[in-house]
Amino acid sequence: MRRPLAAIAALLLSAPAWAQDAPAFDPAPVMACLDGEAAPDSCIGLAANACMEAEGGSTTPGMGACHAAERDFWDGRLNDTYATLQDRARQADAQTAESDPDLAVQEATLREMQRRWIGFRDAACQFERARWTNGSMAGPAATGCAMRLTAEQSLWLDEFLQEGR
Repeated sequence: MRRPLAAIAALLLSAPAWAQDAPAFDPAPVMACLDGEAAPDSCIGLAANACMEAEGGSTTPGMGACHAAERDFWDGRLNDTYATLQDRARQADAQTAESDPDLAVQEATLREMQRRWIGFRDAACQFERARWTNGSMAGPAATGCAMRLTAEQSLWLDEFLQEGR
């Protein structure tokens, strides 16, 4: 059965109103922490927490939006780091292949590791959601889990960049 055009239009028109009600997200607390002397893992969640203290941030949808925004921040960092590591792995494999092609596996193992990590993250956060038995906090719990695990993976990959290999 087709939905009436008026119902679809109402849904589309209501989306911007919800977006305007979403709490403001600013990654500055995380960035300042990462630039400082604190342990990098202590920076995880700082921007989401500040977002949740803002107007609309303490609601269930607000908490989910704040966690999602910081997750997206960390995901961008993770993707940039991963791309740089892929380039380095590709170069290392090219050099290694000259002497022993069987040992030129950095790029392939990095890609496989990341694919498996994504599966782990998704399963772990689905479990976190399930622990809330689909209560109102299930969504924010799962999104908070994805934020935390994405941040941890980003920081872990950053360590390889800092090693320079």
